Amino acid sequence: MTTAVLADDSVLLRGGLKLLLERHGVTVAADVGDGEQLLAAVAEHRPDVAIIDIRMPPTFTVEGVRAALAVRRSHPGVGVLLLSQHLEHREALAVLQQPGGGIGYLLKDRITDITAFAADVHEVAAAGTAIDPIVVDRLLRRPRAADGIGVLSPREREILARMAAGRSNAGIAADLHLAERTVEAHVRSILAKLGLDDEPDTHRRVLAVLTFLSS
Repeated sequence: MTTAVLADDSVLLRGGLKLLLERHGVTVAADVGDGEQLLAAVAEHRPDVAIIDIRMPPTFTVEGVRAALAVRRSHPGVGVLLLSQHLEHREALAVLQQPGGGIGYLLKDRITDITAFAADVHEVAAAGTAIDPIVVDRLLRRPRAADGIGVLSPREREILARMAAGRSNAGIAADLHLAERTVEAHVRSILAKLGLDDEPDTHRRVLAVLTFLSS
């Protein structure tokens, strides 16, 4: 059974989501209205996933992002699923680049199928990834290798798939019975083949994963 903590300033939305998720195998251990309450609830319940609205009190700007980053730092094994009315480009990257458990970024207006949404919650809770295709497209609007992941070798695609599932280099090495240095070399090759230059305002590993998801 997947356990979750839900953070949104709307009491009605929280109540509705709680009922719907619990019908799909997700136990909502707590539902709260701001970032401070979220952190307390995560510390108390240690859920599999925290479902967080980006805009919460007091300023309704990026409090949810700050809370998500705090969850990542304090409880790196807890999956983080962000919900947003609009795509927040920099904020999306800030959370997506954090190491730890599963990660998700979904646009509220595009959640039209509760069964699919619940599946995304389960995926993030299991250290997987659930990112809205529009988010992927927006973050990838920059030069890339023309053939996408088609330029990668089978081993490199295998490693990239594990990166998309949230695995670290050490975790990938253990999965594939490789030396960690070998995995590091493959990752460098993946980033180079995908045309991901080392730029100060980007996180190449995240963009590589997004390229994989868009394929």
